[in-house]
Amino acid sequence: MSLTSNHYCVILAGGKGRRLWPCSREDKPKQFIDFFGTGRTQLQQTYDRFAAIIPQENIFINTLESYLPLVMEQLPQVDADHILAEPVNRNTAPSVAWACHRIYNINPAASILATPSDQAVLNEEAFRENVAEGFSFVETHDSLLTMGVPPTRPEPGYGYIQIGAAAGKDVHKVKSFTEKPDRDFATMFVQSGEFYWNTGIFLAKADFLWKCFTQLLPVVLRNLDRNSPKWSIAEENAYIQEHFPSYPNLSIDYGILERSDDVYVMKCDFGWADLGTWHGIYEAMKRSEADNVVIDSDVMLDSTNNCIIKLPKGKLAVINGLEGYIVAEQGNVLLICRKEDSSGLVRKFVTEVQMKKGEDYV
Repeated sequence: MSLTSNHYCVILAGGKGRRLWPCSREDKPKQFIDFFGTGRTQLQQTYDRFAAIIPQENIFINTLESYLPLVMEQLPQVDADHILAEPVNRNTAPSVAWACHRIYNINPAASILATPSDQAVLNEEAFRENVAEGFSFVETHDSLLTMGVPPTRPEPGYGYIQIGAAAGKDVHKVKSFTEKPDRDFATMFVQSGEFYWNTGIFLAKADFLWKCFTQLLPVVLRNLDRNSPKWSIAEENAYIQEHFPSYPNLSIDYGILERSDDVYVMKCDFGWADLGTWHGIYEAMKRSEADNVVIDSDVMLDSTNNCIIKLPKGKLAVINGLEGYIVAEQGNVLLICRKEDSSGLVRKFVTEVQMKKGEDYV
């Protein structure tokens, strides 16, 4: 895939990573951690992936202001005006709206790919081909294009996309979105063959995407355009500091994709996993003979099966008799809980711990 000057990427790296607590903490969430001991954090690996297929000067990072030092430390090659640091977290729709606003004003002919920063791609060549096909589609269609992968199990922690009528090679109109169904519905979705996992990666032309934002989000950045048509990046940053909290807390899926009539899904098969959940990581990684996943940790296991274990360096764990558990320790917290459907459980634990024990534990 040749690098194209009109192709842009926005890496969304502002999440607090609570589904991977306690290893992912408020002051250093999962995207900034070398979780697997590879020498590169999840954010760095995501950047590396896209720097191979999109010009580096066209890659933008969206994050929270409090995480700006971490982004600058881990990606020193990214210019400061390519890091969009929000004063407060308002979910992904406002984040992508700001990125689109800046990119569209840099290059009105741009096409944008937005991606989470916590995913595994197992077949990089297939991924590059799918990205090229995706850009080709949105460049010739006024549309929002999501990338879907076939589900391999009834996973309640993922979003699902129901495919509709064909609209091109491996591209279909989206019939419906379902976010995190219960296990019975997830099982029905997988058995039907009509549903794909929502990777959270989507593409669109910048001009069409901005048009969607102006129709579906409250007026915020449009007031900057109205009052200062020739704004500078410094002026835009100052405006964001004051006015970004006016945006509602909306995901891009709920705020834009589910409310637009021009949404399509590309059927992809590049081998994908969400690395934002314990169960997602378990499913993505190679397992031992007893179906355990031990992540960069020193353990001795006896009669222990189907578990995922992540411990700090210098810690030895001897574990006997566990079946299907998460064992994770970081700092002042040890978590032991059932692995199945853990996303909701872990979020619940974080909320309860925060209320009863305080911020030092989250």
